[in-house]
Amino acid sequence: MKKIQMVDLKGQYEKIKDRVDQSVLDVIESSAFINGPEVHTFQKELETYLGVKHVIPCANGTDALQIAMMGLGLQPGDEVITADFTFAATVEVIALLQLTPVLVDVEEGSFNIDPEAIRKAITPKTKAIVPVHLFGQCANMDAILEIAQEHDLFVIEDNAQAIGATYTFANGNKKKAGAIGHVASTSFFPSKNLGCYGDGGAIFTNDDDLAHIIRGIVNHGMYERYHHDVVGVNSRLDSIQATILRAKLPHLDSYNAARQSAARKYNAAFEGNTKISTPYISKTCENSICENCDCHVFHQYTLRVKNVNRDALVKHLNDQGIPCGVYYPIPLHSQKAYKDARYNEADFPVTNQLVKEVISLPMHTELDDEQIDFITKTVLDFVNK
Repeated sequence: MKKIQMVDLKGQYEKIKDRVDQSVLDVIESSAFINGPEVHTFQKELETYLGVKHVIPCANGTDALQIAMMGLGLQPGDEVITADFTFAATVEVIALLQLTPVLVDVEEGSFNIDPEAIRKAITPKTKAIVPVHLFGQCANMDAILEIAQEHDLFVIEDNAQAIGATYTFANGNKKKAGAIGHVASTSFFPSKNLGCYGDGGAIFTNDDDLAHIIRGIVNHGMYERYHHDVVGVNSRLDSIQATILRAKLPHLDSYNAARQSAARKYNAAFEGNTKISTPYISKTCENSICENCDCHVFHQYTLRVKNVNRDALVKHLNDQGIPCGVYYPIPLHSQKAYKDARYNEADFPVTNQLVKEVISLPMHTELDDEQIDFITKTVLDFVNK
């Protein structure tokens, strides 16, 4: 059996090695390292894939989220509501811009932000909602857009973990994750479903005016060289990363399909075990478990274990050569940097439980049946003992 990895980037690379290697050499030969043709071509190709008018590449996913907020003109003291159960980058940029982060609980099934918790958190200072499409599945965008419209709020999608996922609205319409709100951000960190070989990110929007502002912000506030019209930053996707992403983008759907296939095999192995809750699938796909759709692209395959010592399970898996992760072990409202007297522990019952129970198993495009069988057997041997 091959060595089990949390993410097998080398195995994925070997299948597209010739295209990647030649593309990188072509960029080096051209010496167009910054804002070269490969960046602009990738931008256009991703716009077509997502069905969004504007893709603005940038240096990383955290920058993408920060720049999206800068583009909307949010001011210090404005409140931005986001999920308590997510990676710190989401709240980090809110704080960096001197906005006021407002953390709320998540849904027990999807782990995504709870629309009812959003409603309760809105005040006259609220200006935006940041739903995080966690682990590869969209938040409840029907409800979130309705709330945003009622209160005249911006919706900023954090799409770092769900590129390629499709959201099906209550009326049957479909849109790609990241093409739903006023603006969205994504990350091309190597382990993402669409990842480069370094750092990279992008902002998406259908708003022409906002796209124009953002294009200036990513390049020192310049639309014309040495003319600084807005306060900007230096955040650009380099041409080598863009050409790698171009090589991978045509495979994104097949990469996501491979993740879904692995998830179905995991699900089948754990089915019926009362101590294990497998990932929730949105109601549009409950019968197919993503057999014929792409509502969940499984950036992570995350279980909840109940009446099980989760941390001991982590050690057991590691002892057997199986990597795993706990995403996330500490709620954001409990992190030293983001503690606030406004927060009441009683307002975070789901998050506070999830951090004790979640465990993410290896999930990537190169998992094979032998590895999945060994992983699931090792989990079940521990859980059932």
